[in-house]
Amino acid sequence: MPSENKTGEIAARLDRLPPSWFVWRMIVLISLGGIFEFYDLFFTAYVAPGMIKSGLFSPESLGPLASLNVIAVAGFGTFVFATFAGLWAGALLLGQIADRLGRRSIFVWSLVWYMVCSAIMAFQHTGYALVIWRFIAGIGIGVELVTIDAYIAELIPRRERGRAFSVNQFITYLAVPLVAFLAWRLVPLQPLGWDGWRWVVLIGSVGAVVVLGLQLGIPESPRWLAKHGRNEEAEAIVARIEAGVERELGRPLPPPVPEPAEAAATGRLVDAFEAPYRSRTIMLSIFNFAQTIGFYGFAAWVPTLLIARGIHVTASLQYAFIIALANPVGPLLGTLFSDRIERKWQIVGGAAGMLICMTIFAQLSDPTELIIVGVLFTLFANVMSYAFHNYQAELYPTRIRARAIGFVYSWSRISAAFAGLAIGYFLHTGGVTAVAVFIGVAMFVVIGVISAFGPLTRDLALEQIAH
Repeated sequence: MPSENKTGEIAARLDRLPPSWFVWRMIVLISLGGIFEFYDLFFTAYVAPGMIKSGLFSPESLGPLASLNVIAVAGFGTFVFATFAGLWAGALLLGQIADRLGRRSIFVWSLVWYMVCSAIMAFQHTGYALVIWRFIAGIGIGVELVTIDAYIAELIPRRERGRAFSVNQFITYLAVPLVAFLAWRLVPLQPLGWDGWRWVVLIGSVGAVVVLGLQLGIPESPRWLAKHGRNEEAEAIVARIEAGVERELGRPLPPPVPEPAEAAATGRLVDAFEAPYRSRTIMLSIFNFAQTIGFYGFAAWVPTLLIARGIHVTASLQYAFIIALANPVGPLLGTLFSDRIERKWQIVGGAAGMLICMTIFAQLSDPTELIIVGVLFTLFANVMSYAFHNYQAELYPTRIRARAIGFVYSWSRISAAFAGLAIGYFLHTGGVTAVAVFIGVAMFVVIGVISAFGPLTRDLALEQIAH
């Protein structure tokens, strides 16, 4: 059984570490693993025109899926639906594996999973097979998203947690302009007689192989080890981190300040529905269901929305690439205030900005104005994103962190799966204005639920927040 004293001691020793490259190196390596996870996730929007042009979403190509009338009406929505259905299955059903087997092993193997599945998907020639492999790849991505949040929260000292998540998302969101650029240059073409969208998908899988080798030097979470009674391993990792920081700084570390130990309890998902976590679980479930409508409702459909505003398909990919350049900038700006402002108010501010920008976007037709407002929407969306990934990881104890994150985050996957279909429907029946109303209502829900029920977490130890 884990020792309560040991979990408190490990937490105190990690939280008293001063800023150092030795610690930040681990965050950077984890984030590099997340680059191709985000590449894989976000190519959905940018390969859409190419897949549609290839006829992959015709009734004949979709096969049995064409009999699902709602999905068939949405066309490309089948692919979006499969992506987020896979993410839902990964987050909800398999997210708990990181609580059982550890952060590091699941982090590495989920990367391998979706890398291989995406590569297989690039060679499919029917919409039916494409959608099936997209669903399977999505499972691996869903597990990875949950594991990364838990991993970072447990490794970084408490006073740098906000900046760690903003830097993490700055690095991972570098994948978005990369995939947008590749799609802009490749999707309209057929290099070597092969559809451009297939090259975009395959490049991501090949790149992930290189990044995979960088992950081998990352240690297991000492908090997780201590919670599972593996005290000697936890002690060895923390001692190695402390020695590395001392060598880098050239001075002894300050003594740790005692922190409350996490309760010695076996982690079960049902714990997330007991006090004090019940209200947090309900709040975050509602939040995640709503936030995805705005975040992915725009990000996954931006080239198509631009086309609906009268922009030619090739130009829409170019403009979407310009908008995508803003994705890393939001988290980068967040490094200036991520540990200065309460996480809940960063989330609320980001959602409010998204609401305003989407309302304006629906009224515009000038390409320059559309790009400017699209960039602003993206900046606000990514401030909200890094803040809530941090926030939901903070609100649960180590014993159920991955399970609970997986559960609340799974609501965003359900939402995204059906939001893709809904946006396809609204775009068809009411144009971009109808899409803007749909997203605006969702952002009102985000603002209301986080403002009213979100607890404060800034500069608190994870173990303090858990009590």
